[in-house]
Amino acid sequence: MSEHITTANKIYFKPLEPEKEKIIIEDIAHALSLMTRANGHFPEFYSVGQHCIGCYKEAVARGLGERIALICLLHDASEAYIADITRPVKKELKEYLVIEKCLQNAIYERFLGNLPTDAEMERVAEIDDTMLYHEFYHYMGEKVLDSASELLTKPDFYERPFKEVEKEYLEIYQEVGKNTL
Repeated sequence: MSEHITTANKIYFKPLEPEKEKIIIEDIAHALSLMTRANGHFPEFYSVGQHCIGCYKEAVARGLGERIALICLLHDASEAYIADITRPVKKELKEYLVIEKCLQNAIYERFLGNLPTDAEMERVAEIDDTMLYHEFYHYMGEKVLDSASELLTKPDFYERPFKEVEKEYLEIYQEVGKNTL
């Protein structure tokens, strides 16, 4: 049985032993643009890529700086290699959380040069939860969290072609990524 996955760009990647030089933004953008939020239960396709772009734009609108905005863009990048598991299940899978953290840290080191601080991650988590709240309210009419802050942006809560999302993700990275290392 193989210990690697083959990425969209034909890279043999071991998610359990991530090699930073094999993590490329093109693979992340492609995979996230094809993955659904809410485990596919929204009434229309809404991708993890769109969610990450929305988080990025919200960080920019809040004036949090390019580094936190880039962290927002990348905060779910590990899902490009190991998929996602819904929050209620994920919190019970201790080994998955270790694998996810190791991989996500490799991604941050690759694209940021170092790991985000706890303070930076608190800001990202706030934006992530706010987006989650508004995504579920928009698509399902459900408030999945007790409360969330208002959005300063107007996210694209509609089905977009994955190639368009992939292109926007890459364009954002090309613009902000080069300024943060």
